[in-house]
Amino acid sequence: MTADTTSTSSPAAAMAVAGAEPPPRRRRHPHLLPYGLLLPAAGVLALVLGCPLIRLVIISGQDYGLRSLFTGVVGWAGLANYQAVLTSPDLAPVLLRSIGFCAALVVGTLVIGLAVALLMGRLGRRMRAAVSFSLIAAWAIPNVASTLIWKWLFQPVYGVVNWLLTQIGFGDLTQHDWTTSAFSAFTLVWLLVVWQSVPFVALTLHAGLTQIPRSYYEAAAIDGAGPVRVFNAITLPFLRPILGLVTILSVIWDFTVFNQIWILTQGGPSGQTTTLGVWTFTTAFSQNSFGQGGAIAVVSVVLLLALTAVYVRRLVRSGESI
Repeated sequence: MTADTTSTSSPAAAMAVAGAEPPPRRRRHPHLLPYGLLLPAAGVLALVLGCPLIRLVIISGQDYGLRSLFTGVVGWAGLANYQAVLTSPDLAPVLLRSIGFCAALVVGTLVIGLAVALLMGRLGRRMRAAVSFSLIAAWAIPNVASTLIWKWLFQPVYGVVNWLLTQIGFGDLTQHDWTTSAFSAFTLVWLLVVWQSVPFVALTLHAGLTQIPRSYYEAAAIDGAGPVRVFNAITLPFLRPILGLVTILSVIWDFTVFNQIWILTQGGPSGQTTTLGVWTFTTAFSQNSFGQGGAIAVVSVVLLLALTAVYVRRLVRSGESI
């Protein structure tokens, strides 16, 4: 009697006698599972991005110049490189130019990309497929190749754009050089970067538009709402998280634009199209001051993190509120 009582005293044994299955064991730390799933990707990012960034920070604190390349002896400069960069008279105009140009690129990309996405929603299946293929083809062209093509199109004497504008009747523009003034040079780069960036934004926003239930638009049509009211009340709220994401990516890409500016203008005329990326390159490789070039790059990274922090915070909040 005592043995039977002892053997069935535990809940698991009692449930086994009764024929019921014991409850499954609870995981001790279920909140650690998402971090475990993200660990491989975080490791790859740390290896691919973290190591070069650490090396960049080290170089920014060294007296790394042309002499160090030949002798192999590198001295420490401490904060001297940062002091030289932050006290440079070129910092303020270059920084303002970079921020303004980035803002113009982001606004242009988002406005045109959203317009193309809305247009794709009104097209038929075949025409929408043709537009999608054209966007993907434009996006798939390598950055340097498309920039060289753009440079040939706007070349003086034999450029197709100059010839076409002359034939239309805008005057004799065959000898016109678009890189002789800051405004036309920035316009040239702006058109190129926006043309390269619109496909991603348009396709991403179009994918978001397809997820909006049609019943909302049908109810708005019954209520007699106009296009502007429908866009503000239905389309924009649904697209707000996606718009936040593409805005963050556009800021990151456009703030660090280098290839397009360097190939088309090389920072000219008279340095009026020099941004932080071009300033970093010319300081490091033209002036052979790799330490100061690294310091400019580190400052650029810090500024980029500050610019995108507010968008990341808003994106996280919008994701938590859904």
